[in-house]
Amino acid sequence: MKILIAGAGSVGRYMAKQLAASGHSIIVIDNDANAVSRLQNTDLITSVQGDACEVDVLSAAGAANADVIAAVTGDDEDNLVISLLSKQEFGVPRVVARVNNPNNEWMYNEMWGVDVAVSTPHLLTGLVEEAVTQGSLVRLMAFDHGKSGLAEVTLADGSPAINQTIGGLQLPREATVVAVIRDGHVVTPALDTVLHGGDEVMVLSSGDCDAAIRTALIGSK
Repeated sequence: MKILIAGAGSVGRYMAKQLAASGHSIIVIDNDANAVSRLQNTDLITSVQGDACEVDVLSAAGAANADVIAAVTGDDEDNLVISLLSKQEFGVPRVVARVNNPNNEWMYNEMWGVDVAVSTPHLLTGLVEEAVTQGSLVRLMAFDHGKSGLAEVTLADGSPAINQTIGGLQLPREATVVAVIRDGHVVTPALDTVLHGGDEVMVLSSGDCDAAIRTALIGSK
C-alpha cells in the first residue's frame, strides 16, 4: 500500500519505519528540515520537506494515489486541515488523524475528513483503568467516529457471567466477545467457552449498548 504520513516527529518516524518493514511504500512530509533530515530515505521511505496543509505539497507528494494518509503532527489544527484536504481534494480512501488535545477530539469527525481519530491521552487513560479496575466496564478504543468501540471488563466476584458460557450471556445483538485474557494468555472465544472469575473479557460493540453489556458481565447495581 502507498501511505502518506504528515509529520516527521518521533511518532511519524516510528510509523514510517514500522510500516516500511511490513513492505508498504511510505512518503513522509514535514515543514521542518531538521525533522526530515532525521528520517533516512530508503527504497520504501521517501521524505519530503513542505507544509502538508498546502494542496500543492500534498499533490506533489502523491496524495491522489495514496491508500492511506495519516496526519500525526503535534498540532491539532494542522491535522484537521490535512485530513480535510486529503478527503475533499484527493478522495483518499482512509484518513487517520492524531488527537493531541483531548478537548479537540469532538472535531475529529467525517465533516473534517477523519475516518479514524487516535487520542493518545484517552487511550492511555483507558489502559491504566483496565490495569487497576475490576468489575467495571472500561472503554479502551473508539471506532467509526465513536459509533463503535472496544471495551474490557475484568470479571469480579459476584459477576453473573462467571461459570456461564459466552453463548449463554445475555449480550445485545450489537455486542460480541472478541477475546478473553486468562492467566496472561489469550483465549479465543467460542460459544461454549466458560468464563471464570478474573477473566478479562474484551467486547466489541456498536451503538449505545453499554448498559446491557454491564448487566450481562457485571450485574445490576
